[in-house]
Amino acid sequence: MSVARSEAAGGGRGISAYFELLKPITWFAPMWAFGCGVVSGGGAHPAGWPAVAAGIALAGPLVCGTSQAANDWFDRHVDAINEPDRPIPSGRVPGRGGLYLALCWTVLSLLVAGMLGPIVLVASIVGLALAWAYSAPPIRLKMNGWWGNTAVAACYEGLPWVTGAAVVAGAMPSARIVAIAALYSVGAHGIMTLNDFKSVLGDRCQGIRTLPVQLGVVRAGHVACVFMAIPQVVVVALLFAWGQPLHGAAVALLLVAQALLMVRLLKSPRQRAPWYNATGTTLYVAGMMVSAFALAASSGQAG
Repeated sequence: MSVARSEAAGGGRGISAYFELLKPITWFAPMWAFGCGVVSGGGAHPAGWPAVAAGIALAGPLVCGTSQAANDWFDRHVDAINEPDRPIPSGRVPGRGGLYLALCWTVLSLLVAGMLGPIVLVASIVGLALAWAYSAPPIRLKMNGWWGNTAVAACYEGLPWVTGAAVVAGAMPSARIVAIAALYSVGAHGIMTLNDFKSVLGDRCQGIRTLPVQLGVVRAGHVACVFMAIPQVVVVALLFAWGQPLHGAAVALLLVAQALLMVRLLKSPRQRAPWYNATGTTLYVAGMMVSAFALAASSGQAG
């Protein structure tokens, strides 16, 4: 009886370790962006909610989960030094289990995307290609912060947003939706830079040229803030131009609040980056949803 219990517990740890590879905590960003896409596209008809649910699963657990599993596999040697308790270096995911999970999740993502239509399939192919290119040699975009952050920002914000709008519209989203999604993707580049502050020393030793490594912590902090702020200024201007002054004013107020927080962030970027992610980034994603409602209202007025 005790042996059986032990084997069952071991199996549970194995399943848990594979689930850990998918990093559920990272799913929020693309799922939120997908939700913004749904809202900006005018929302879903009740009969379309199954497709929306499938799209949310595609954006978060599937495509984002694939990227996380692939990243852990290709970083396994580095993690064995820096984070030996992670699933692969600790042996909780043995052999090539991490690679096989990433490959199977890629196939599953494509199958789900294919059921949601050709536009969603194309967007998912692009997202998955960027996910693998980010981690896998010989490309390994993560080795340079300019390219790596661009790939992650596109996968976390722009592509899910466009995908969500495509799911509810059944067609390519409008140019306005694509423009706002692209602007928030550019802003997310700065958010990705903030995430790199926590590992500056290790990245420098391993030859990973994140922006804090390339520019230094202070300059990288300023660059991150510029990347986050300027696209939102353009969003505000576009919302006013499209006849949505209340939404534009709301995004402007959220940006002003972020700017005040940035002042404190820049006094000690490395130490305060986690604090800013919990405060300023929250205001940033709130602005995304406000902009999504503005796009829906603008589309309704145009109709």
